[in-house]
Amino acid sequence: MMALQKKDREFRLPKVTYLDFKLIEMDRVLTGLFERLEHGGYPSVFRDKRELTVEQFVDEIIEAKGKFPGFAQHREIVERWVETHLMDIVNRGKRNAVVAGPRPLHGYTYRFRNPKHSRDYGAAQHLYQMLYHARHLAGHKAIEHLKTFFFDGFDKVTHKLDERALTDIETATLLHFLSQRKDAADTRTSGDRFAPVCIGAADLLAEDIQRLLFYKPFMPRAVMVEYLKLLLSFHLALYHLRLLKLLPAWQKLGGANPLCQESACPMQPREAREPQGDCPYQLGLFVDLSGNAESAVGRLAERSADGYFRRIPGFVRAYFGAKKLDEFSEHLLRRGKIIRPVATVLSVGELFALQGAPFADEREKFFGERLAGLLESIADDANGLDAGIAALTKLGLSDFETYIEVLMALRGTFHRQYIIEALDSLMQKNRAGALLAQTRAKNASRRFVLDSRLLEVLLQIAVLRPGGDAGYFTGALRIDDLLGFLRERYGLYIDALPLGEGFKPPSIDERQALRANVRAFTARLREIGYYRDLSDAYVTQTVEPRYAIPEHSGVASA
Repeated sequence: MMALQKKDREFRLPKVTYLDFKLIEMDRVLTGLFERLEHGGYPSVFRDKRELTVEQFVDEIIEAKGKFPGFAQHREIVERWVETHLMDIVNRGKRNAVVAGPRPLHGYTYRFRNPKHSRDYGAAQHLYQMLYHARHLAGHKAIEHLKTFFFDGFDKVTHKLDERALTDIETATLLHFLSQRKDAADTRTSGDRFAPVCIGAADLLAEDIQRLLFYKPFMPRAVMVEYLKLLLSFHLALYHLRLLKLLPAWQKLGGANPLCQESACPMQPREAREPQGDCPYQLGLFVDLSGNAESAVGRLAERSADGYFRRIPGFVRAYFGAKKLDEFSEHLLRRGKIIRPVATVLSVGELFALQGAPFADEREKFFGERLAGLLESIADDANGLDAGIAALTKLGLSDFETYIEVLMALRGTFHRQYIIEALDSLMQKNRAGALLAQTRAKNASRRFVLDSRLLEVLLQIAVLRPGGDAGYFTGALRIDDLLGFLRERYGLYIDALPLGEGFKPPSIDERQALRANVRAFTARLREIGYYRDLSDAYVTQTVEPRYAIPEHSGVASA
């Protein structure tokens, strides 16, 4: 059997997502985001092509006379400190370990990364474009706030460290080397600015970033960086879980849902109640707080996760459809069959509209040729087509539908596996801040969870409210209000089942499991120091903000 041609294999379509579905490491995503923040969305190009090593970095530290007194006498300690605290290492602890780059403690650390070992697979570009396109300039404000936080402590005019800046020793060490490597915006590549398919998700991301960065004066820098990494990973995961629902639905509709137009999207992330409005593609993830995969709660969370992962083949089919319709649209534009839109490219919704009757003849001619070429490329000279592929050609489908089904048969499992790997990494499976867990047993089921680190990040956002002299103020939340916040804002269900997501109204046993989940949630809040219980009355069980910001004073206290 011959290999597939490139035009048949091609799958990635930035109009749907910039993400190349691979294992995503958030340190590298944040590093990649820094260069786009610095260059207005563009990646950077370096004049100096040297590859950074731990030894070189330690040499620079020791040779910086007067900057780091006493380091030269303790080189082994410095090496261990640099490797464990300052560097992101690929294959850490193995013989083939290499440096991906410094940990993303400061914006300019991207200048010292080793690009071939520090790939973010499009995640940084996706995050930047989500913020760039968020409505009401909320994303532009979030971009400026991120730049202010990550690029502080260094004077861009004099290229010197600002001694007045409150930086920790790790950041100060990294800042010392900034003047030693130059870069510029690479305006020749990756300059496209496709709006996210779900504009509401972009609005929510922008609002959450602004809220979290409001705590900047009151948190250690390293803690804020970890919080931001978890928040960005969490939003990337939610966005792509939403795509699993949205893209196949749009394909079936033959275009975008009218509610998904920028002017019609019901998302209002500054609203305390029902911030997603009547969005038709809201998420519903039942999360396990018990920590026990064998419990009734754990089994419900497995059912919830299984429902989403079962959507992946339908998503791959719709993604293939969008990609191949995009190629078809370029063919129509070249032949003058359609007029190039004002935005110069067709949106995803407009691509799916090409499935309509007005384009039937051109579509069948184009995909008839594609299908014939594909079948020829995979046919065995002696035995002809594989029996399964041959059966697909006899189903009586259109040439376009047959072409997509054959691609699914050949490449569907391949893409499904990579999408699972990407979702696992974005949901930090079995790691601190996890939204997903899976036991070590072979073929064990995945289940949605809410790890304490991620819960802590979301709690910081939950207790902040827009308004007041400082822009936001904090307030205590009743437990039931917090449960509602997580459910309505992010689709995280703890005390209820997400009806319509493979769940029916709960049985008696399921109600018992839900009550157990709430008890586990309350215990988790107590463990991380947010829970306050004045009496047995439910209304007195509240979550207290760790940093108090009064509504009318403009002064915050830890």
